[in-house]
Amino acid sequence: MLDRREEILKTLRAAPVVLLALVRGADEARLRRRGAPGEWAIIEVVAHLADTEERALARVRRMLSEDNPYLDPFDQEALAGQRRYLDWDLHGELDRLERLRREHVAELEALAAPGWERTGRHGQQGDVS
Repeated sequence: MLDRREEILKTLRAAPVVLLALVRGADEARLRRRGAPGEWAIIEVVAHLADTEERALARVRRMLSEDNPYLDPFDQEALAGQRRYLDWDLHGELDRLERLRREHVAELEALAAPGWERTGRHGQQGDVS
């Protein structure tokens, strides 16, 4: 039988390793090239993942310290434009994602079962745990 928590943690631990393997060897032009209108370049995806990890970790911490907090949604397209992801450094973002993911996993590993049931109210998705 699968342990839901352990499967989540295993997936969270593996993602930065898989991402690094996927982008290894891509040259600068490929990292910044968008495949088609409306698509993101590799660096934009990686920067978005690091930003999303930062927000997810903050949300988890709020859910652990507050009762059912409101969790602001964000517009990923607007954020990518405002933060100019296309100009960011790939290795810096991979490092940031890995660091934040380690912190996130450590937070979740430290939780007793009731911590996994804590909830928040996401502005678009409703109740989340």
